[in-house]
Amino acid sequence: MARRFYINSNGRIKRAENTIYFETEKDGEVIKKPLAINDIDSIHIFGEVDFNTKALNYLSQFDIPVHIYNYYGFYSGSFLPRKKNISGYLLVEQVKHHIDEGKRQYLAISFIEGAVHHILRNLRKNDINPKDYEDIEKELLPKIFKTKIPEELMAIEGNIRDRYYQLFNKIIKNDDFFMEKREKRPPTNPINALISFGNSVMYNTVLTEIYRTQLDPTISYLHSPQEKRFSLSLDLSEIFKTFIIDPIIFGLINTKQITKQDFDENLNYVYLNEEGRKKFLKAYEERLSKTIKHRKLKRNVSYGYLIRLECYKLIKHLIGDEEYKPFKAWW
Repeated sequence: MARRFYINSNGRIKRAENTIYFETEKDGEVIKKPLAINDIDSIHIFGEVDFNTKALNYLSQFDIPVHIYNYYGFYSGSFLPRKKNISGYLLVEQVKHHIDEGKRQYLAISFIEGAVHHILRNLRKNDINPKDYEDIEKELLPKIFKTKIPEELMAIEGNIRDRYYQLFNKIIKNDDFFMEKREKRPPTNPINALISFGNSVMYNTVLTEIYRTQLDPTISYLHSPQEKRFSLSLDLSEIFKTFIIDPIIFGLINTKQITKQDFDENLNYVYLNEEGRKKFLKAYEERLSKTIKHRKLKRNVSYGYLIRLECYKLIKHLIGDEEYKPFKAWW
């Protein structure tokens, strides 16, 4: 299966004949690395990288999205090749499910239901006392099913995440790391920096999977389509942030694979430096590559492929084939 390609260094992407190269300089010497174009799912750029239309046209031929991040690791934008896998019928159904309040709310609730399932799973797997999160399980979770509009739902989801983040310090067994509260922009401590960075990468992984299907990434249900990003990716990311990203953070910190030296500070920002990004992305790829025997398909699938399957499930729901149920890890 094609893999994501991450560029952390400064350099340039060039096309030479029928090959794409990434060029960088080290000690005055130009280092040219060919990219296995048939094995690339998407390219994620964290360094300062130049590329021209010749390279972009070639990447477009192979349907390879390019996702760009800023100096702090936040998402800046994407180059998405012209979508070839399109369906006017599905687009109409996506819109219908958005403008119908009941249908929209059903999907919005489903995404949060999947997210909360993995929040509770993380707490159980890390041996947190059930009394510490019984308010999430017994009070807040039942409330999401009674909501009528996405804004009301997101308010409850915000309360659930606040309680969840308060328990991070009980999960993390490393005195060098502590989080008082969740801060997004700017993150002012290493844990917040890890969450923000991981969520940005997950968002673009989900966006790539949506791009591979007939779904339109701008029509969403939980988040408003007026978001300045591809809002359907934000919707589906809710399920996978807590399943993929949070366990990576706990593992990297508790095993001391990531240390305070993997972060830099600039004015109000704390962010992963290049070495820290490499460690996180390595763990990210390892987790996405893990496999589980799928109960319905009766074969092994990777954690990464579960995201594609979630897109297919959503499509089936939209066209009336099968009611959507959010992914919930059962193992």
